[in-house]
Amino acid sequence: MGFQVVPQGRAHQPCAACRMLRRKCESDCLLAPYFPAEEAEKFAGVHKVFGASNVIKMIQMVEETSREDAVKAIVYEATARLRDPVYGSAGAIFHLQKMVQELKVQLESINARVLESQAQRDDLLGLLRNVNHLDRLVHPVNAPVLDEGSFMLDDAMLMAYDPVKFPAECDWFLLEE
Repeated sequence: MGFQVVPQGRAHQPCAACRMLRRKCESDCLLAPYFPAEEAEKFAGVHKVFGASNVIKMIQMVEETSREDAVKAIVYEATARLRDPVYGSAGAIFHLQKMVQELKVQLESINARVLESQAQRDDLLGLLRNVNHLDRLVHPVNAPVLDEGSFMLDDAMLMAYDPVKFPAECDWFLLEE
């Protein structure tokens, strides 16, 4: 009789669920595809919130094509429940909805300011266009408004307007007499 050596390599490593529950992981284990051995903390949270038997029942209620999405939702809800035991994922949803509302209010405010700025810009552009058209009618700033020859002043009037000929120390009382 010949002695045969059978290799003792593990054909099937237990999933995180079976390892945590300390049971033998069968090849047809329902939880193995969704909770591999290296993701033990994921199943630990799910187990703590829902319990293993409830998780198995929830997974069995869903079609096989949608089970992966269902497990992702279960893991998400369990993680949210561990963070916020009262509201769970609903608390996160309410918080996000509140943020969306605040952002909508900010967006409306910014849009109003943009419209106001655009109106101001349009007003200024209109003024600039009018100024450019009025340049032909209005004298430039550097051009004298009154020409020297437009009217004549006598010497007494010139003295009143010329600081050289009209001293500042003038005795006003004497001029009135």
